Amino acid sequence: MMRTRTVGSLRGGDAGQEVTLCGWVAARRDHGGVVFVDLRDASGLVQVVIDPATPGGADAARIRSEYVLQIAGTVRPRPEGTVNPDLPTGEVEVAADGVTILNEAEPPPFPLHDRGDGVDESLRLRHRYLDLRRTAMQRNLRLRASVNRAVRAAMDGQGFVEVETPMLIASTPEGARDFVVPSRLHPGEFYALPQSPQLFKQLLMVGGLDRYYQVARCMRDEDLRADRQFEFMQLDVEMSFADAADVMDAVTVAIDAAVREVTGDGVGAIPTMTWHEAMERFGTDKPDLRFGMELVDLGPVFAATEFRAFQAEAVKGFAVPGQGEASRSTVDGLVERAKSLGAAGLVWMRVRADGALESPVVKFLSEAEQAGIVATLGAAEGDLVLIVAGARRMANEVLGQLRLDLGRPPVNFSPNDDGRAELRFLWVTEFPLFEAVDDAGRPQPAHHPFTMPHPDDVALLDGEGDALLAVRSQAYDLVLNGWELGSGSVRIHRPDVQSRIFELLGIEAAEAQARFGFLLDAFRFGAPPHAGFAFGLDRITALLAGEENIREVIAFPKTQSGSDPLTGAPGPIDAPHLRELGLTLAPKPKK
Repeated sequence: MMRTRTVGSLRGGDAGQEVTLCGWVAARRDHGGVVFVDLRDASGLVQVVIDPATPGGADAARIRSEYVLQIAGTVRPRPEGTVNPDLPTGEVEVAADGVTILNEAEPPPFPLHDRGDGVDESLRLRHRYLDLRRTAMQRNLRLRASVNRAVRAAMDGQGFVEVETPMLIASTPEGARDFVVPSRLHPGEFYALPQSPQLFKQLLMVGGLDRYYQVARCMRDEDLRADRQFEFMQLDVEMSFADAADVMDAVTVAIDAAVREVTGDGVGAIPTMTWHEAMERFGTDKPDLRFGMELVDLGPVFAATEFRAFQAEAVKGFAVPGQGEASRSTVDGLVERAKSLGAAGLVWMRVRADGALESPVVKFLSEAEQAGIVATLGAAEGDLVLIVAGARRMANEVLGQLRLDLGRPPVNFSPNDDGRAELRFLWVTEFPLFEAVDDAGRPQPAHHPFTMPHPDDVALLDGEGDALLAVRSQAYDLVLNGWELGSGSVRIHRPDVQSRIFELLGIEAAEAQARFGFLLDAFRFGAPPHAGFAFGLDRITALLAGEENIREVIAFPKTQSGSDPLTGAPGPIDAPHLRELGLTLAPKPKK
């Protein structure tokens, strides 16, 4: 073996032991001929003392940052007054008896000893192999491995069977664009990369697998954000003879295992909230429950108002604690933010010491209305009141975003900090089956077209137009601290319901057969009632690691523009390869 111990495993009890270590030079300090080296490997860091008189010690003068060394030496206690309590190996150092330079290194293009927050991300990703040496990235990827291991064990323990589904499939509608792969053997035809294993896991239920799971790689050609990448990993689950509650219970066990693996504490019972309640109270279907400032309906207060701006479908607001002294420029910024989100305007009010309201619109409101605002919102002295009037959904969404802008805590969870931020999970249920109606009166599905309607709303499918927007689905999302971790639903297994959904969506029988025939044909042979779910492993790992961006927990991510600075992808394909695939490129559009 090139080493007998890992660097980070050394402790005070190892004093006197002879060890051989291998690693990178994290730092070098020359103290009058004696050289101190901080040696780093995947397990941690330890101080090494090199005397030039030792074998190989003469090379100490030319050792530089990130050189790869082999050190033979003796573990000894650090001298009094030099113990480093912030380092697990801080009680000891290694007195080198021999030094071997295994490889030299050029100076790295950015420091590797900190979080890298001040380094341009493109530079970090261009040299990702160096970025991965940083302590934060090492911790994040190991934490991710722990999460994967925990969820697999949790699913195995519940009788689920891990099954791999294909990566080259037919294109199916999943809500985003497919990445497509041209076929050499079938020129002019294409495979698609899976946005999810959705249809295959339903086929596994028809096949009698009963309980399936997969740590699945999925691809979606969509705009990238802090919580989205082209490629992502999810825990994918499907259960036969199960309803929404069964699936939610099984997934909760996996979530609890993942969190317990990282923090030592479980999540307990996860509360449930309907989509309608979430929108009314928080203005979003992924509420962040770590803080208050809930949206309140002020309709009863202004039922008979003479103030025309509040003569609207909905008047809603919330109080911002302690922000009554916000500057006029800050308040004007909130007004412009509300307008950019779709509101006609934003009414703001300050609560004075005597409980009265101060605002440009107060003169248009009766004393009863002013008192009603303070009482209904629970506003107190020094608070700032924000109110939006108009269409209910618009008012909810605008106020919901302002609530997040003003109150959302940072993602500062730390698994190694006793004062770590809380994790607030939530199940959101009973999503609308349809999210909108187009100009032809045809509803647009909120999820995929295989989501079962709520049993109490099946009769509403006989309606048309906007009446269909009242149909609830048996769909459910899992939310953590305002991030959507994943979603699932009870699937349609009844041919009559599936035919009606296709009819409403304008999918003719021939088109349905062409697009989904392999699934519909399978359902003719006895499809069990089934339901499933999938949640993003990248997202939960990022939150458990205290990161704001999932790129920080992915070994080789893409930039927000979708490029890979490390490999240069995406890139051109040479002409012979294009001909072999039967492809001809159209001219690039002029800029």
